[in-house]
Amino acid sequence: MLYKLNLEHILFLDIETVPQKPSFSELDQDVQILWEQKSQYQRKDEITAEDFYDRAGIWAEFGKIICISVGYFVAKGATRNFRVTSFSGDEKSLLKQFKQLLQEHFNQAKHLLCAHNGKEFDFPYIARRMVIHGMNLPYKLDLFGKKPWEVPHLDTMELWKFGDYKHYTSLKLLAHILGIPSPKEDMDGSMVKDVFYKENDLDRIVDYCELDVITTAQVFLRLRNEELLSEEEIKKV
Repeated sequence: MLYKLNLEHILFLDIETVPQKPSFSELDQDVQILWEQKSQYQRKDEITAEDFYDRAGIWAEFGKIICISVGYFVAKGATRNFRVTSFSGDEKSLLKQFKQLLQEHFNQAKHLLCAHNGKEFDFPYIARRMVIHGMNLPYKLDLFGKKPWEVPHLDTMELWKFGDYKHYTSLKLLAHILGIPSPKEDMDGSMVKDVFYKENDLDRIVDYCELDVITTAQVFLRLRNEELLSEEEIKKV
C-alpha cells in the first residue's frame, strides 16, 4: 500500500509544545489544582505537581504549540525536492496559518498527513488547541463520523509497529537503525521549554522541529525502500 501512495499528496509535520506558563507558581490556583489532579497518576509519590510541571507541555489542556513545521515533496520531471517551512510564535496565529495551508493545498481526499507518533500526539494536540481557540477544525483533523480507513493520517511509528500495539520506538532510534544519517542537533525535546522561556530562542526550536520533519520523511522513504533525500534536494522556504 505504501508504494502506491503519491509522495506529493503527503504533508509531513511535527510540532513543538511548551507549558502554558514558564513555571507552576504563575498558574492561577484553580489551574494548579487541576494540574495536580491531572498529573497524579503520571508522577511518583515523592514528586510534587510543581516539580512535574516541566512536562505540562505534553498535555493540550496545560500546554501550547509554539511551532508547527511541515514538509512536502515536489517533483519536476526527474528532479525531486522536499520543501520545508514552519509556522511559529503566537499559537492562535500559527494555527490559523496551518489551517489555511491545509484548506488551500491539502484538502482533497487524496491528501494525507504524516507524523511520527502523530496519531497519539501531533494530530489530536493540534485539533484540541484549535477547539480551545474557538476555531472550526479543517477537514483533515475533523475525525467525527469517519471510519478507520477514512482517517487521512499516516504515522511512521505505527507503520513500524506492524500490528504490535505494545511497541514504542522514538524517531531518533528508528532513524538510527534504518541507517538515516543523524542531523547535527544541538538540543532535544526535553530542552524545548527552557530554550523557549529562559533563552528566548524560538529560531533554535524551529530548526530542531524542521529537522524532525525531514527525518520523518526520510523514515517514510526507507519504509518504502526508496533512496533517501540528499541535502541538495531539501529546500527551506
